[in-house]
Amino acid sequence: MQIFRGFHHHQLAPACALTIGNFDGVHRGHQAMLALLHNEARHRGVPSCVMTFEPHPRDFFAERFQQPELAPARIATLRDKLNELRACGVAQCVVLPFNHAFASQQPEAFIRDVLCQGLGVKYVLVGDDFRFGAKRAGDYAMLSAAGAQLGFDVARMNSYEISNPTGQSGGLRVSSSAVREALARGAMQEVAQLLGRPYAISGHVVHGRKLGRELNCRTLNLRFTHWKPAANGIFVVRVHGLGDSALTGVANLGVRPSLDANDVNGGRVLLETHCLDWPAHLGAEGGYGKIIREIGR
Repeated sequence: MQIFRGFHHHQLAPACALTIGNFDGVHRGHQAMLALLHNEARHRGVPSCVMTFEPHPRDFFAERFQQPELAPARIATLRDKLNELRACGVAQCVVLPFNHAFASQQPEAFIRDVLCQGLGVKYVLVGDDFRFGAKRAGDYAMLSAAGAQLGFDVARMNSYEISNPTGQSGGLRVSSSAVREALARGAMQEVAQLLGRPYAISGHVVHGRKLGRELNCRTLNLRFTHWKPAANGIFVVRVHGLGDSALTGVANLGVRPSLDANDVNGGRVLLETHCLDWPAHLGAEGGYGKIIREIGR
């Protein structure tokens, strides 16, 4: 999968089949949408393309209006999101910075400048609650009418449901909100049903204060830029990326409290993991700088 920051790149294909969204978690509803997108792209002889945003639009408005409660809890990092999109067979992904200029863009300008001139869309697939443009003024009807006029097809995908994992009657709508709610409860089996895979998170191992060595309880530290993780607490995990086989560990995910001004991780979202059996070949320094992936259980 090719990844582009913005859409002003000559390496971008001149035409594509596109879907637009935040895709936090790339859950089973997203996966069904991406499978449909792949088929439509193949039918038209163009690559499949995902447009997503960083930061999350709600993060932007939370900061702009100084209302942190507006920011969503983040299910996945950008790295993990891109890896899951790649696993779904997406050909190219355009990551747009969600900033004041983009938030202020009129829906007609978005269709003309971004979809048509920037990406050359031949097909656009959106969710059933899709809105776009300044003040969310654009909707499916506007996009469909523009497609008929400008020569691209528009389709809308309805909600995706699974059997209710709580045992209640009726189906459960798969959404990022449902994943966040299950993660907040620590219901990892339910999270796995919604995602279609066990919950995992990855990142670079960074240096900390090395207090674990003094306590003979060495930890791997992963530090994240977002401040509001959807999961929080202590988990049993399997750690991949430090050898041929996964390592069993216990991890704590949350904001690191600290009164020490020299603590590089103080006040940051940190995933601290103690591996029960540390591989001898790594030595004391062998984990730093590696990208590891931890799967919660």
